[in-house]
Amino acid sequence: MTDHLSMDERKLRTTFQVLDARDFEVSKAWEHFVSGSTLDRSPVREVVIKSWQRCRHSKVNLAVDVAPQLDSDILGSLRRKNRELLQAAAPTLSEAADVLAGTNSLMLITDPKGIVLDSVGDRKAVHAGMDIALSQGGQWQEGNAGTNGIGTALAIGQAVMVHAGEHYCEGIKGWSCAGAPIHDPVDGSIIGILDISAKKQESSTQMLALAVVAASQIEQALMRQTEAQQLRLMEMGLEHSQRHSGDGLIAIDAKGRIAYMSRLAQRMLGERIDSALPELKRGMRLLDSSGRPMRELVPDLPRDWLRPLLADGDVTGHLLVIPARSVARPVPATRAVADEADPARSQFDSIVGVSDGIRHTIAQAKQIAALNVPVLIEGETGVGKELFARAIHGQSAVARGPFVPFNCGAVSREMLASELFGYAKGAFTGANTEGRIGRFEQADGGTLCLDEIGELQLELQPYLLRVLEEGVIYRVGDNVPRRVNVRILAMTNRDLRAEVAAGRFRLDLYHRLSVTAIEVPPLRQRTGDLECLIDYFNPRVADRHDREPVRFTAEAMARLKAYSWPGNVRELRNVVERGILFAQDGIADLACLPREIAFGEQAVELPIPVYPNDPASQDAGGPDQAAINRAMRVAGGNLSAAAAILGISRSTLYRKMNHYGLKRSNPFDLLSRFGMPAGES
Repeated sequence: MTDHLSMDERKLRTTFQVLDARDFEVSKAWEHFVSGSTLDRSPVREVVIKSWQRCRHSKVNLAVDVAPQLDSDILGSLRRKNRELLQAAAPTLSEAADVLAGTNSLMLITDPKGIVLDSVGDRKAVHAGMDIALSQGGQWQEGNAGTNGIGTALAIGQAVMVHAGEHYCEGIKGWSCAGAPIHDPVDGSIIGILDISAKKQESSTQMLALAVVAASQIEQALMRQTEAQQLRLMEMGLEHSQRHSGDGLIAIDAKGRIAYMSRLAQRMLGERIDSALPELKRGMRLLDSSGRPMRELVPDLPRDWLRPLLADGDVTGHLLVIPARSVARPVPATRAVADEADPARSQFDSIVGVSDGIRHTIAQAKQIAALNVPVLIEGETGVGKELFARAIHGQSAVARGPFVPFNCGAVSREMLASELFGYAKGAFTGANTEGRIGRFEQADGGTLCLDEIGELQLELQPYLLRVLEEGVIYRVGDNVPRRVNVRILAMTNRDLRAEVAAGRFRLDLYHRLSVTAIEVPPLRQRTGDLECLIDYFNPRVADRHDREPVRFTAEAMARLKAYSWPGNVRELRNVVERGILFAQDGIADLACLPREIAFGEQAVELPIPVYPNDPASQDAGGPDQAAINRAMRVAGGNLSAAAAILGISRSTLYRKMNHYGLKRSNPFDLLSRFGMPAGES
């Protein structure tokens, strides 16, 4: 009867028979356990028994057939909080969406509390998973859903598979699931779970191995992300060190951990807060999740010493500036602001470019610089809007006054008013006992540069309009009018006209700001500026890293010229830095460029070398098929990456694979890429 079955089909049927027989024994043991009878432990794994005991102690409802689910608004906030994890997991999930098709299984990513953030997989399995909240928002801690792959992996801190009858709750016994922890690359803490789930009749003993492999892939992506972020933070710390000579500096990442620390910072910090501190090391958590100093580590740390570090409008960390002063007091706001008005950074000559577009914009900016009117500077992220703002300030009537930059999107809605206008003594819980001046008063007699003006909440916009019209502010919690003489420069990468139409920006404020609007052109429209900017950044970045300037090969330069530069000048500067860091003997080739530039859609002519002795070159179908096979091997089986290497779209790659009879990988074939036999569990 089974003669017609293949070897793989026979092996699979045998596996399921073994699993079914074992599940029957486990189910009987579970019945004894919940009834209080003597438990026959022989068929039940120790990890499962301990989980059952935890569930009983927590009084988990045996009848649970669906996990609790978060409200969509809360889920959205949770996804934003875990955006780095989701970003790192995106390539793995994208691949899983392909390879899990037809397998009746799904892959899920959770946060460190077992709440599902994202899920992909076979359509049938995804719909079935929704019935038990095995989908976005599902809460799969053991206390909610009993023994399961997600909750039990979190409880024990290890990868675990829970099959059918091993589940504690009756309504979930029809499923099998394998969960593997995802660890933070810095401190090793568990930041999420990767879970693979399927109906028990569709499950495989290889699910656990695949989950571990996929979790490892995400950890590697997180490591690359973290290294890039911490490198940028170190650079920011070094950049600030030039403006804070003699001060101690500690750069802190978005999770409150030390990324960079100057040599003097440790000693100076202990002296200034008059406290003995443990040895501070890179990776040590200095701030809590709310950005507040860890009191058990650094008691009485002045909040004014902490300054947010911004990238593309987002807070990417903090800079702790420890003042080189005999008095243990924070640096006054006016002193910090004055340092921002660096004459060297406030000249139109500092804006690099020969294109007609950039020269026209410079001419416009020079024309309005001397006028005592607000200016709206529009342009995409990274085009250099702040350079124009500083140059306008440097040639204005208030050039000797402070230049105060402030990002309207970098603080919470609750704190925005107090940051801009200051607050009175006792204005709110946690307020400074003496009150505090805001950015407007800091900028009195100078320029206030409001970045991301489109993020300014609607209810605060009338107050900004009042300042523009009357030159008067009111501190939060105070009814005393205070007159300020401030020039406003506003910057945005949004279409404020569209924001007005959507009701998110006041029309009267827009008209007041846009009288003298200028638009900084994106890099892709600045013909001839790419080479000028590379020549400008090259020696400066190289000197910072104590290296020689880099020379890009003709092929690499061709890719740079063909790229659309969505991140504009800022992105170009980072690419130059990458070239300097990865160059061999001062030469940067395609391997030194980011993948999206080296192997982007424009790289359609990029060949995949075929070597005479390479097995791939011997494949039937000629070099076209060989190129596909080689690209798939280089990309580790990732279809998106292989398509990028070949310079073709995913759909074209699929079509060519079908033409040559190349099949998609089975999900469990991923194991073979990591040296694990396909039959190993």
